[in-house]
Amino acid sequence: MDHGDSTRRRTGGRRKPASDRKKHQVGREPTETTVGESRLKTVDARGDTRKVRVLRTDEANVATGGETVRATIEDVVENDADPNYARRNILTKGAVLETSEGRARVTSRPGQSGQVDAVLLD
Repeated sequence: MDHGDSTRRRTGGRRKPASDRKKHQVGREPTETTVGESRLKTVDARGDTRKVRVLRTDEANVATGGETVRATIEDVVENDADPNYARRNILTKGAVLETSEGRARVTSRPGQSGQVDAVLLD
């Protein structure tokens, strides 16, 4: 069964999947990147590749018009992914940060790309 398929038949009976998930289909726990002294983790990815995950960071690459500046992260102001993330200072894509340059919105996925990129808000 695929993601959108119903788990019930037309008659109301339950449908069971033909097989269990394979190891590469399982996924991992989310890397909840927090604000703090920089700490990275390298994990094996599919194929012959590796991913760098940011566990903690206190710097962000903030795009300010025509140039990009390395700014210090002071606080997570809001996070639409989960209101609790803002309270716990967790960085995800779309989170609004208070930086040394001003307020910025995260445009990268820190747990996937290994860095925090952000765009300055007006």
